[in-house]
Amino acid sequence: MSRERSRESSRESSRESSRESSRESSRESSRERFRARFAVFAECLLVGVWIGVAALPLVTLPAALAAGAGHLRRWTGDHETGLRSFAADLRGALRGGGWAVGTGYLTALAVVGADLALVRALPVPGGRAAGSLAVLAALWLTVSLLRAATAWRPGQRWRDLLGPAARRALRDPAGSLLVVCGLVVIAASAWFSTPLALPALGVMVAATLATERRVAPVADDPVVGLRA
Repeated sequence: MSRERSRESSRESSRESSRESSRESSRESSRERFRARFAVFAECLLVGVWIGVAALPLVTLPAALAAGAGHLRRWTGDHETGLRSFAADLRGALRGGGWAVGTGYLTALAVVGADLALVRALPVPGGRAAGSLAVLAALWLTVSLLRAATAWRPGQRWRDLLGPAARRALRDPAGSLLVVCGLVVIAASAWFSTPLALPALGVMVAATLATERRVAPVADDPVVGLRA
């Protein structure tokens, strides 16, 4: 009888030990996932600062976005990357037509701004509708630019990316809404404290990368870390 109790106690102890080991393994796995996700978030904030500094001349904004997207793509794919790689991508994106794209984008935004100012100064029938259309056009243009920037690869020309990106922005409204949410994060950060808008740029690029990956996954272009 005593032997039976001893065996039962031993089995119970073994089961308890197994359960405790399983719980500990689960907690460790959760901690690992948290650390990995936080590391991705921290890298997004860092690359946002890089993008903000590189985009100070304004016309370099598209190239800076492309360079930031390239860095995040490599980083989440466990490839060697850093500030030098970012700078190399920035130069490549500028050589591929980034200057012209940046100038054209700023000109388009200036036209939209002038249209809105005119509508405010001279109230005319249909003015509000025209202003709303101008804002929507600016959003579509911005989303298209972001999607083109995240699709850019070294050696590519921007003119080959803008058309397809503009079509994706229209055909994938859910993805475009995700990108717009990234823009809202930047606006909210700038409203709260202007310097916060810089790291928020990285979050916006990460959101656009995840959107592009969802629409057109590429086998050798891992961004799993952005979707985890």
